[in-house]
Amino acid sequence: MKEKIVFGLILSMIISSCSQETSVKKDPIIWPEATAPIAELKAFQRIIHGDTVQDPYYWMNDYFKKGPDSSKVVSYLEAENNYTKAMMQDTEGFQDVLFKEMKSRIKETDESVPYLKNGYYYYQRTEEGKQYYKVCRKKGNLQAPEEVLLDVDKMAEGFPYYSLGGVSVSPDNKMVAYGVDTVSRREYVIYIKNLETGEILKDRIARTSGSAIWANDNKTLFYTAKNPVTLLSEKIKRHTLGTDSKTDATVYDEKDNTNYIGVWKSKNDQYIFIQSGGTLSSETLYLRSDDPNGTFKVFQPRMKNVLYSVTPLADRFLIQTNDGAQNFKVMETPLDKTGKENWKEYIPHRKDVLIEGLDEFENFLVVSERKNGLTNLAIRNLKDNSQHYMDFGEAAYTVYSSANPEYHTDVVRYGYTSMVTPSSTYDYNMKTKDKTLLKQQEVLGGYDANQYTTERIMAKVRDGVEVPISIVYKKGTKKDGKAPLLLYAYGSYGSSMDPTFSSTRLSLLDRGFIFAIAHIRGGEEMGRQWYEDGKMMKKKNTFTDFIDCGQFLVDQKYTSKDHLYAQGGSAGGLLMGAIINMAPELWNGIIAQVPFVDVVNTMLDETIPLTTNEYDEWGNPNQKEAYDYMKSYSPYENIEAKEYPNLLVTTGLHDSQVQYFEPAKWVAKLRATKKGSNVILLKTDMDYGHGGASGRFDYLKDVALNYAFLFKLEGIRE
Repeated sequence: MKEKIVFGLILSMIISSCSQETSVKKDPIIWPEATAPIAELKAFQRIIHGDTVQDPYYWMNDYFKKGPDSSKVVSYLEAENNYTKAMMQDTEGFQDVLFKEMKSRIKETDESVPYLKNGYYYYQRTEEGKQYYKVCRKKGNLQAPEEVLLDVDKMAEGFPYYSLGGVSVSPDNKMVAYGVDTVSRREYVIYIKNLETGEILKDRIARTSGSAIWANDNKTLFYTAKNPVTLLSEKIKRHTLGTDSKTDATVYDEKDNTNYIGVWKSKNDQYIFIQSGGTLSSETLYLRSDDPNGTFKVFQPRMKNVLYSVTPLADRFLIQTNDGAQNFKVMETPLDKTGKENWKEYIPHRKDVLIEGLDEFENFLVVSERKNGLTNLAIRNLKDNSQHYMDFGEAAYTVYSSANPEYHTDVVRYGYTSMVTPSSTYDYNMKTKDKTLLKQQEVLGGYDANQYTTERIMAKVRDGVEVPISIVYKKGTKKDGKAPLLLYAYGSYGSSMDPTFSSTRLSLLDRGFIFAIAHIRGGEEMGRQWYEDGKMMKKKNTFTDFIDCGQFLVDQKYTSKDHLYAQGGSAGGLLMGAIINMAPELWNGIIAQVPFVDVVNTMLDETIPLTTNEYDEWGNPNQKEAYDYMKSYSPYENIEAKEYPNLLVTTGLHDSQVQYFEPAKWVAKLRATKKGSNVILLKTDMDYGHGGASGRFDYLKDVALNYAFLFKLEGIRE
């Protein structure tokens, strides 16, 4: 979940002045006498591989198909919203306090650290009371007059949702291309603005991924076009300024619908690359940036079970690949000989180090690595191949190469954060090894990192593997099993959930909650094998890891079953659905955000966005072995007549990643099947999609609802 930061100024000052062992008022839990919606049942059968499954809630898929049940879908979702509002009505005042509390921690008038690109310093700034931001630049130095390229606050007026996509300035600094999504389905229209006159050109490029790449002639753009039904990225097209986008030439057409594609430009501005890749294999094509009408060449034809990506230097190409190297290695090859037969080893494979990325400069290479679950930056001198690592001094932290568009510099910009350290931006001179703190996220209201403690512990799970857990809590919180604890994880796609700071989280910690991240298999925290052991036919490791981490925290007296909560979104929502089927007794409450819970039906429907792209992650249920395994854990398929924990489910009607009907069907079936009196609440945002609200404050209302749900279950009223 993308968390920004929020808290009420007066209350935050009071809390920060309290003793470390904060006293929180607790009251008995009282749920209103509201009647939960009962979803209509309609006969529908799924028959495949000789297996017949009844799905009486299948009709809920109908909204985007505009079929006969389309209006019934909206009515049902609105009824669920009304029920959630009624059940949480007694917390509305508290939610408002939480919203203001969290919002008050945000420095409303703020500015990002400027970065230099092609003679201009670029930055974004925000203004008090405004939901969005302004994209700005200054020519030559920071004392120069400000030029506002895009005033997103003004552009977003009148739209309930507004997302600005890739912002790309032409090489001559005279034009800017940008994408706009006003529906929240990640389908962007690209516009071009003349920065000298302020004119928005007549060029309109619809159904794109949002980003456009300029060739060196300042009039040719390359972009990724999407399928209007599946929203898959299928084609790379070329657009010439002043022409109708309907006539744009297709320069690349991806025939493998399990691959994602994209287009980008090298930092040295010499090449334009097309990348096509899935979970298991990839392919790169390239073209000289000064030859936009030329033909893209294949760098190395795609190889079975081999991923590779290309980084151009002045005298050679570097290739990051897992060919015979599970945690990746780096190869090099001449500029005119790109085939694999010419590759030579540059950075060898290491079993205990995952190479995650390369950031090239004229004289240095920055290698992003991961070892023992922690991120590192290795600085390599391209002249003599000497290398050194940066030192950060905390037990659990996150470091990453930040905005570094300038090629001719010896300074790398990096970001640093931990669960108690606000997001910080540094410049590091790779030659002198001097570092400079440029900015640390300012948390209004008197945040003191010394009042909080962060830990990193290892939980041994059922097959003997040790899983890292990152923990943060306010000093004075006792480990006697009575503290409430919120456990978070994702566990899919090799996405690592690294320990980071969140000022919204302070509203939990200051009321006695412990917050923990379980770095479970399916992510890549402990290397590529960590990911391989949590996908496809090993997916259940993700779920059992999380359950065992929760039990470990109970056994170690961080919390108890009566006070243990879990949260996850999207594929992490699948995790939430699986764990309540497998171990419902372990959790008092669950927050499942945009949850991917109807795995089999979704993966059988190739008209749904992303389905075919996901076969390498989950399996293809058209194959019986994959079907049987997916069905054995899919949350929707495995609901039983038993007691489930209290549940808050959130979704968005326009979600293109996890369609609204998955959580809606799941909630309906759970409510009709479960035993006991625990509540199930469904909140659908009728204006937004997968990422929630687009404004920098609106999303805090969703956070406030989530926190109020947890606090209500704990009897915390203020």
